[in-house]
Amino acid sequence: MLRDPLGKGPNLSFDRAPETRRGKRSWLHLDLNTGDQQGEVERLVGLGVRRYPWRYPPDADCVVLEDPDANLFCVVEDPTES
Repeated sequence: MLRDPLGKGPNLSFDRAPETRRGKRSWLHLDLNTGDQQGEVERLVGLGVRRYPWRYPPDADCVVLEDPDANLFCVVEDPTES
């Protein structure tokens, strides 16, 4: 995890994927943390992303979206961001 020491910029987390995503040579998946998940999802959908049909566990704290180039990313509810 890379964190902005001043707490003003985004945090980046890097994890190794166990396998390559089908149809792509590399895989980049972003998690966007926000204190207003619903508002951020609505804003992003308004910009052209779509909701991805994901099977969410009961305790899911994220919404999976797909950008126009078919890259998946998550909007994560993070109460520390509000």
